[in-house]
Amino acid sequence: MAKNLIAYYSRKGQNYVNGGIKNLAKGNTEVIAEFIQKAVGGDLFEIDTVKEYPIDYTECTNIAKEELRQKARPELKNYLASIDEYDTIYLGYPIWWAVQPMAVFTFLEHYDFSGKIIKPFCTHEGSGLGGSVSQIKKTCPTASVLNGLAIHGAEAAQSEKQVIQWAGKSF
Repeated sequence: MAKNLIAYYSRKGQNYVNGGIKNLAKGNTEVIAEFIQKAVGGDLFEIDTVKEYPIDYTECTNIAKEELRQKARPELKNYLASIDEYDTIYLGYPIWWAVQPMAVFTFLEHYDFSGKIIKPFCTHEGSGLGGSVSQIKKTCPTASVLNGLAIHGAEAAQSEKQVIQWAGKSF
């Protein structure tokens, strides 16, 4: 039986929402990850960094921009022992500077995705998937990277029906 992994990076706290800063108790990408789990089942895994980002949204984005410039690979708090038991990996992240956070690259480079199906999903405030899907394909050339789903962050809580439709598609 096929087994799903829903791995995601999400930012709670200060977020940019519809032109302003809003404090979120749960990050938008985490909300989408939970909708996917509800739709298709599987294990949730939060990609989280050892070094926490600043609470202040602007400070966080400045650090994220510098990490991107340096092609940094932030250390993660936890890793799965293996991804061998999973056939499909739903990979979620916010879009920061037109690509996924560098911590997602740390996650991707840690495992062998040969023969795996990766279904990317993101939350954003206007840039859609940005260049994230092409970066995943480049980072995991032996995986099958399928069409991604981009959800406007401000609409994450109301996107369950759309997420369920996408998550269940076999493409």
